[in-house]
Amino acid sequence: MAKASGWAKSTARARRRWRKLHIGVDAGSHEIVAVELTPDDIGDVTAVPDLLDQIEGEIAAVTGDGAYDGQSVYDAVAARHPGAAVIVPPRSTAITSETVATPRDQHLAVIAEHGRIGWQRSSGYSRRSLVETAIYRYKTIIGRRLHARNLPNQKTEAKIGCNALNRMTAMGMPVSVRVE
Repeated sequence: MAKASGWAKSTARARRRWRKLHIGVDAGSHEIVAVELTPDDIGDVTAVPDLLDQIEGEIAAVTGDGAYDGQSVYDAVAARHPGAAVIVPPRSTAITSETVATPRDQHLAVIAEHGRIGWQRSSGYSRRSLVETAIYRYKTIIGRRLHARNLPNQKTEAKIGCNALNRMTAMGMPVSVRVE
């Protein structure tokens, strides 16, 4: 019986865990301005305050996918950058607030009137693709795996990778032109 429990512990240690890389990208320069690496069991909304604390200067907008839909995101942005817009699609089951009108309620009203695609076009949600592109660059250039074994060292590794990408971005980005 002791061998069985010892074996279970060793396999539990050997099991790999997923990590989530949250980044903030400057829409003008494509520079990664904030990096947070979290375990897979931590919700996306909990990474937002740490990301916002890393950014110096004012923010015009915070854009994220539906996983960032939560009142804590709106509160964190309002506390640190009162003039910043929060552009996060509400969940399909979202309902309006009963007390006061919130920015999320405005998103819901536009979606009800113009549909989700209309909201995406009018709100500037397409800017989120800059983050997707930065994640693609990270995975292509730096790699899909972390080499460090523990979370603090993996966080450092992710920050070093993002700094390397920023140096490459500063050297120049390709310019794409639509051919008609």
